[in-house]
Amino acid sequence: MLVELLRAQRDAARSPEQRRAINAIVSCRTAVQGGHLYRCSPCAKLEFAYHSCQHRACPNCGALQAADWLEQRKLQLLPLPYFLLTFTIPAELRALFKAEPKRCYNLLFTVTAQALRDVALSKLGGAPAALGVLHTWSRQLVFHPHLHYIVPGGFLAENRLRWIRLKNPKFLLPERVLGRRVRSLFRRHLAQRPELFVPAVVWQKEWIVHTQPVGSGEKALSYLANYVQRTALSSQRILKEENGQTTFRYRQSDTGAWKVMTLATPEFLRRFLQHVLPSGFHRVRYFGWWSPAAKTKWERILALLDWKAPSRPLPRPVWVKTCPCCGKPMDRLGQLPRGPPT
Repeated sequence: MLVELLRAQRDAARSPEQRRAINAIVSCRTAVQGGHLYRCSPCAKLEFAYHSCQHRACPNCGALQAADWLEQRKLQLLPLPYFLLTFTIPAELRALFKAEPKRCYNLLFTVTAQALRDVALSKLGGAPAALGVLHTWSRQLVFHPHLHYIVPGGFLAENRLRWIRLKNPKFLLPERVLGRRVRSLFRRHLAQRPELFVPAVVWQKEWIVHTQPVGSGEKALSYLANYVQRTALSSQRILKEENGQTTFRYRQSDTGAWKVMTLATPEFLRRFLQHVLPSGFHRVRYFGWWSPAAKTKWERILALLDWKAPSRPLPRPVWVKTCPCCGKPMDRLGQLPRGPPT
């Protein structure tokens, strides 16, 4: 149903990124994307299989990529306790993030990663690793930018010769110290842009950081995989659209119960489209010895822990289109070229 809403109200887009997202979503798995023609030899039936758009805002794409990403990240899980950290900005900064999303999102990644490193070095004397994922929506699609980090409960000493373990596997770093460090770094960076208006209350209140122990880290990775390649809302959650009103369901954060919300369709689309990320922006980032550039540090840690990474899973089976009539594999006859851009 989301595709029909976007197709009927293309003028809801307010930026080039949103227009590209709408064009990709409405053309997903249609002749515009091109595809292949298949034939079943026993019953001579012809079938078209159109390509997906693979846009990261499309609710119908990204499942396979997210599954592959999850399998790769599981291979890097060490035998350590893991923690899920959530960094939230004050509500008074949301207007600034809307006005300059790419700059502010990048800055949020920069200061939170630096705060993690600074506090870990100060309190424990070692450098952490972190995997961060940007999340911009609440369950009601309200603009609510925040970062989720998975952090291992172990640190590499500055001289790279010693591995530092946590004394308490249920406690990582003090949340209030992390929040204040993020606030200080953010304020220092924004001081270089005096033309930006930031309410004074932003620097007077505590910045919220939530830390949760998550055991081996597999469940936390599965949780974050939902945000790696997917968007704010799946089509299955939209219940109906009539009389200019769109009804969708969402899960309540405190109780887990499903609730229903009805919005005017333009407002619903505005909420959905405000979560389209800027072009070229990376939603997932790696820091410390999880960074792709820290291969030497990673190998040193494996040696210090005397741990060997598990073998890679077998390649995913090649997809074979089957006949809807007899269920037998179909032969590919040829490729359909992409249609003209919309």
